[in-house]
Amino acid sequence: MSSWRTLLLRIGDNCPEYGGTSDFKDHIETCYGILMRELDHSKDDILTFLLQCAEQLPHKIPLYGTVVGLLNLESEDFARKVVEDTQTNLQDALHSGNCNRIRILMRFLTMLMCSKVLQPGSIIVVFETLLSSAATTVDEENGNPSWQARADFYITCILSCLPWGGPELIEQVPEEIERVMVGIEAYLSIRKHACDTGFSAFEFDDENKKVHGEKDFLEDLWERIQALSSNGWNLDSVPRPHLSFEAQLVAGKSYDLGPISCPEQPAPPSVLSGVTCGRQKHEAEMNYPRRLRRLNIFPESKIEGQQPIDRFIVEEYLLDVLFFFNGCRKECASFMVGLPVPFRYEYLMAETIFSQLLLLPQPPFKPIYYTLVIIDLCKALPGAFPSVVAGAVRSLFERIADLDMECRTRLILWFSHHLSNFQFFWPWEEWAYVLELPKWAPQRVFVQEVLEREVRLSYWEKIRQSIESAPTLEDLLPPKGGPNFKYSAEDGSEKAEAHAFSVQLSSMVKGRVTSQEIISWVEESVISVHGFTVALEVVIQTFLDIGSKSFTHLITVLERYGQVIAKLCPDLDKQVILIDEVSSYWKNNAQTKAITIDRMMGYRLISNLAIVNWVFSPPNVEQFHSSDHPWEILRNAVEKTYNRVSDLRKEISSLEKAVLSAEEATAKAKTDLEAAESKLTVVNGEPVMGENPARMKRLKSYAEKAKEHEVSICDSLEAKTALLTRALQENEALFVSMYKSFSNVLMERLHHASLDEKKGVVLSDQLETMAVDSEEPSAMEVDKENGRPEKSLANGERERNSYKMGENQQWCISTLGYIKAFSRQYATEIWPHVEKLDSEVFTENAHPLFRKAVFSGLRRPIHEE
Repeated sequence: MSSWRTLLLRIGDNCPEYGGTSDFKDHIETCYGILMRELDHSKDDILTFLLQCAEQLPHKIPLYGTVVGLLNLESEDFARKVVEDTQTNLQDALHSGNCNRIRILMRFLTMLMCSKVLQPGSIIVVFETLLSSAATTVDEENGNPSWQARADFYITCILSCLPWGGPELIEQVPEEIERVMVGIEAYLSIRKHACDTGFSAFEFDDENKKVHGEKDFLEDLWERIQALSSNGWNLDSVPRPHLSFEAQLVAGKSYDLGPISCPEQPAPPSVLSGVTCGRQKHEAEMNYPRRLRRLNIFPESKIEGQQPIDRFIVEEYLLDVLFFFNGCRKECASFMVGLPVPFRYEYLMAETIFSQLLLLPQPPFKPIYYTLVIIDLCKALPGAFPSVVAGAVRSLFERIADLDMECRTRLILWFSHHLSNFQFFWPWEEWAYVLELPKWAPQRVFVQEVLEREVRLSYWEKIRQSIESAPTLEDLLPPKGGPNFKYSAEDGSEKAEAHAFSVQLSSMVKGRVTSQEIISWVEESVISVHGFTVALEVVIQTFLDIGSKSFTHLITVLERYGQVIAKLCPDLDKQVILIDEVSSYWKNNAQTKAITIDRMMGYRLISNLAIVNWVFSPPNVEQFHSSDHPWEILRNAVEKTYNRVSDLRKEISSLEKAVLSAEEATAKAKTDLEAAESKLTVVNGEPVMGENPARMKRLKSYAEKAKEHEVSICDSLEAKTALLTRALQENEALFVSMYKSFSNVLMERLHHASLDEKKGVVLSDQLETMAVDSEEPSAMEVDKENGRPEKSLANGERERNSYKMGENQQWCISTLGYIKAFSRQYATEIWPHVEKLDSEVFTENAHPLFRKAVFSGLRRPIHEE
């Protein structure tokens, strides 16, 4: 890599390229000097690389803006090209809806203005363009309020530029920026308060916010900007290196920005209804998602920002680094610990990372990415960050009963994986008291699920050894042992016969007997004598036993003898029995059970509807509040169904592009052939080839092959479209079946639960209260990082050594939480089927709390017009 590239990348870092100094002014002067020498013969390369750096290292934008300002003094053409290319990129980003790029490029333009490269009035024009679009969108008469998410995003972009360029704008164009601020205030007065119902990590956070009149994310940012304005726009968390070169920069030429336009707002639905507006609102929120939902894990005293805006700025830095370094975890951690702020921010960094890990409906990246970043930060800051992470875990554990079910699952998966990278070390004695709680208490279930996930990541003996400080927790470890093969030993005459059949079948498999031969043997020798049930048990148990040696063995058995299973289990009822056999065989290994059922669904030996029916069978329903096993299997089934639809859509999109290319190729080949044929001449009444005969033959061949290729692609597209239609029908049937099952199992239990009809929540049942003897409460060390007392409150208002929630109440709360999680996660697939679901499931006869859980997951008002 050439030196100028390295200097641009490393500007602002305490690195060897700059002699280990962290003086921004020295960095800028050194980088500027090298770039000036290279500008004559590498202008285009420098321009491209500089803009890439500004977009992908946005916390260094003040430095890049100053460098461009200095280059402007010597090369006006270069600076003008920077402005033009940035404007082009911003326009492209606006029309493609690339949120991160829009926000970053607006910040870069703001810093170019600070460095005298861009006229202040041009920034105001950009602000007013976005403000006008936003105001029009939320206007009830002329706009489309369903797309408020985009309007809010535009206003957020304007406000987020002000910490970087507010002082210059106030100084140079005070009337214009005041006009923008008044416009924003007017916008805030007509927009609707953004409600987080269904999307808060903690169950009752948004309810409490509404009761206490707390601000939403945009109102909060506006308040922080106003506080910054009252403070004279003075802040230390944004570097202002251009001030060191102000005397030089004022001599540079400032350029105007060309016009910027926002994409047209989508037309409101032709028929205004709760469903049609809800669909558009969902689409808008998917295209312009919330970037952050603060968790507030730690006390305010731990967040050491000097003024309100500092928190927002550090969050922006951290989220940008997480976004742009998602493929480079070590670089990500390195930049996160070296942000250009003058105060410590470990607690804020932990809160921000956890907010992304637990962001609803989906984190921006796979959870494993945040796991790796946290591990690397613990290694980069060994004296500070591990204790902060431990404090976050303790804080979340105390509030686990109020944590959203999807967030709870993610936290379990993250925590077990995190511990696996640190020898599974944790002071388990702090949580040993959970054994005194009933089996359905959220804290007990959390510990139980973490231990099981740890066993999956290691082995049983290792995890038992890791909890030696709290040996009683061994009761929460999953069963130790492998398969539960019914015919491992002869026991009784009936079992002896089944055992003999199993041995015979095993021999046939080892002898590579065909599926058809096995089907014939089963029908003639087993079913005809002992009936279907025995035959199914023998076949499934034997196949599973053969496939139990490894995942490869399982796949081989299913691929080779899947026809046998399909023949035995052609309908839903028999497939449910099949799943029961799998569950029985792997009752001591939940992970392999889930994998086996998932694979069988992949080979279409089990339908998703059969899995739904099995999950909602009485033995599994009884586990809804105390185990993740049935939910894991249901999640896998819904996810696999969703992935089929998603994959088919991608393939169809690709084929549609291929069809267009093929049609163009066919048309060109036909045109070339016709042009050649038009040159035929007639001599003595006979046509004579005016073109080379070999060329004519070649053109005919090209035309024929192009047409064949076009027909082939069209056929593929037609076939994939038919498959998509079928997959969408399966999707609809799955959601209808799943929600009907939820409604049915909830109806009776909610009838017996204590409810607050006004708030629509399940209350604790004092009649079912279970409390342990509190004469000798188990000791727990003070969490010094969080400053929590020994007898801290857990599960909302419940003391640590008691749990005032009856089993039926907790079952209802857990199940409603999972309903909301499923609805939220698959909202995009559910919305197309809402009318059918409304008519068949979400009727007035459905329980209000069931409808509330579904509707909050879909961001849909309970009472629609």
